[in-house]
Amino acid sequence: IMDRIFRKFGLSGKSFIPMLIGSGCGVPGVIASRTIENDRDRKMTVMTTTFIPCGAKLPIIALIAGAFFDNAGWVAWSAYFVGVAAIVCSGIILKKTKMFAGDPAPFVMELPAYHWPTVGNVLRSMWERGWSFIKKAGTIITLSTIILWFLMNFGWADGSFGMLDFGDLEGAALEAAQAECILAKIGSAIAWIFTPLGWTQLGHGWEMAVAAISGLIAKENVVATFGMLFNPNLEEVAEDGVEIWSNLQGALTPIAAYGYLVFNLLCAPCFAAIGAIRREMNSGKWTIFALCYQCLFAYGVALVIYQVGTVLTGGAANPEE
Repeated sequence: IMDRIFRKFGLSGKSFIPMLIGSGCGVPGVIASRTIENDRDRKMTVMTTTFIPCGAKLPIIALIAGAFFDNAGWVAWSAYFVGVAAIVCSGIILKKTKMFAGDPAPFVMELPAYHWPTVGNVLRSMWERGWSFIKKAGTIITLSTIILWFLMNFGWADGSFGMLDFGDLEGAALEAAQAECILAKIGSAIAWIFTPLGWTQLGHGWEMAVAAISGLIAKENVVATFGMLFNPNLEEVAEDGVEIWSNLQGALTPIAAYGYLVFNLLCAPCFAAIGAIRREMNSGKWTIFALCYQCLFAYGVALVIYQVGTVLTGGAANPEE
């Protein structure tokens, strides 16, 4: 059924299953592309599968919907619509290039012989996947989290380098103290790149930039980074998170916030998914090309959302307007 539809956009019908699985997690979604025999179609599927919002991106959707759009339900379903539209547009765009030109391979599916699963195979499969996650969580994710914590808590104060003490600082004093950490210096150096997306409009560009970068570790880290940046005294946060929401509302306009959401949905996925892309591409150059395409595509979509949305709403900079 899906093959006829997908062929209109230059994709194979077999691309549907990886994208469906990718709504749960991008890693098995990318791995599922192995069922596509044609190398060109498989690479296109790998490059676009992570556009579908996975479970790790749901906290970002919930945060933006709650902080800026009064928990509106349309934010969630529109995120999935944007993901599907991104896949369709990418299929059309990539098919225009020499690397992916040509019709998709004929759809032929061989149904496997169905058997009752044996206990040994089930346990072996569970062990392989569980151990694989433990290795990723205990190496890449843990190490990246430690580095992120270090960059956010160490910096320059009173002319010397050391651990920063945020203490009971609030308001402007807290922002000034945070601006001295290593992560703030790095974020400030790259924040200008996102100025056309509206991230710097209200003076919080470096926070937005570093939160997006932290999403490369795991997409949930975007929300965790917001929690540390916009309210480091986490023990004082109300259960409903209203305090963080109010602080975040002063950092972005609603239009820029939705563009920020879309950027994080479409840009390069987490380290685990990047590793899966590297294995399936079996080429460092193709992996870099895929990641660059995803980031540039995400930037372009977020740019259109912010610029067009700002024009249509009269350029309101205050979230309350």
